[in-house]
Amino acid sequence: MSTEHYNLEPGTLHLLQQAAQFFNAHNCQAYLVGGSVRDLLLNIPSVDWDIATDGNTPKLARELANVLGAYYAYMNDKACRITVKNERQETVLDISPLRGTSIEEDLHLRDFTINAIAMPLADAVQHLLTETPLPLIDPLHGADDLRAHWLRAVSDTTFQYDPLRMLRALRFMQRYQLAIEPHTDALLTRDASLLTRVAAERVHDELYAILEPGGGTERLRFLDSHGLLSVLIPEFALARTMPQPALHHWDVLEHSLETVEYLEQLATLFQQSTTEIEHSPLDIGGQGDLAELQTLLKEAEQQGIFSFEKMTSAAMKLAALLHDIGKTVTYTVTEEGNIHFYGHPQAGIPLAQQIMRRLSASTQERRLVQQVVAHHMRPGQLSHDVVTQRAIRRYFVDLGPVGINVALVSLADHLAMRGPEPLTTSWEHHLATVRLLLNAYVRERERILPPRLIQPDELIHRLNIAPGPIVGQLLEHIAEAQADGSIHSKEEALWLAEEMLARPDS
Repeated sequence: MSTEHYNLEPGTLHLLQQAAQFFNAHNCQAYLVGGSVRDLLLNIPSVDWDIATDGNTPKLARELANVLGAYYAYMNDKACRITVKNERQETVLDISPLRGTSIEEDLHLRDFTINAIAMPLADAVQHLLTETPLPLIDPLHGADDLRAHWLRAVSDTTFQYDPLRMLRALRFMQRYQLAIEPHTDALLTRDASLLTRVAAERVHDELYAILEPGGGTERLRFLDSHGLLSVLIPEFALARTMPQPALHHWDVLEHSLETVEYLEQLATLFQQSTTEIEHSPLDIGGQGDLAELQTLLKEAEQQGIFSFEKMTSAAMKLAALLHDIGKTVTYTVTEEGNIHFYGHPQAGIPLAQQIMRRLSASTQERRLVQQVVAHHMRPGQLSHDVVTQRAIRRYFVDLGPVGINVALVSLADHLAMRGPEPLTTSWEHHLATVRLLLNAYVRERERILPPRLIQPDELIHRLNIAPGPIVGQLLEHIAEAQADGSIHSKEEALWLAEEMLARPDS
């Protein structure tokens, strides 16, 4: 590893020079530390620079910001941030106080050896200017670990000091293609229970950073194998080894994990060429439903009601992971040995909400997960019979554009049910149903969800009825008739409502 070909913006180098001169003028020691040095060694361009100093950090950082014409922000007692903006980029200098009495002592308090390397700031600038030898301060041999692709904890108390580092370990492994050193691996399992001490907001951010890239199931399995998934989502405890009916290849927990994997596979497939889609093993009937789904999803994205990027967002992966969480509390076995999970979608709603609140998820994220949990079976159930226009309309009345994502999770759920077993005609019917749903919403939305012919207040006034549930029932009845093409005007809507009120059972 060297920085011979490090591609550094001239403006950034000038900022680092100015910072080095500033600290020197104030007789303060200043070091590049942590991720800044790691990324330099890996030749990874960076716009975030970590500097540790033995001086009065807030005072120095504020003065340096003034010198650089930059924005200053006091973050906490561990760091102050300086942000320099120009037309081309935004550069951040995080200034932190030196922990302990020396840079070596500071490095021994960091998380992993690859992040426990420092350089005197002035020497680092000189290296970047003239390619002098790297002025590394590396008491824990982090550069060697980086070269060998090892992730090694700085000490046996690394995770006890900050349990969030256990999640950060997985993120570093994924981002830098590292293998975890065996003793560090054992420490993860030993200290897994400590993760409950970490603020929910910090866990949320780290977990989402872990799930966002491809390979989410692999990382979820890593969390599970070290006891971390059980700490994050203890509701899954009952899902482990919980059997399912014969059509399912895996138990409830494995099925849930695999659903995330198949969601990613579908997302990848839908962004391939039409030829690749037509030759996919998922196109078992050769009906072209997969290719048509791709076209519909592209149209939906153009309309702003779907996003390929958000299809594999961390929130969507959590929705896929939790879609069957209700099975943990609805498992029953008949005298004949048949397994059932009656009502598991509805039973899963409070569990999913509980989990998402604990993970400090946003209202929008919680709503997405709730809708997937509550409705993930509907597309598959619709595929068992002729799909009526009324059923399509009710599906999107309940779900709106989220119905697209729910339908995609339902496909991933189907694939995870079968696993390595051959797909059957049920898959063909399921695909065809999802295509029908999306076609109606993407291309015929105004027909299946037409604007109201009459507003609630006017309906109450014209029919002289009291506000209450009956008003909603009448409006729904009118909307369904409008979608079917049975009525087209306000007067026809009023006539239909009057007829409905006149029925004996109304």
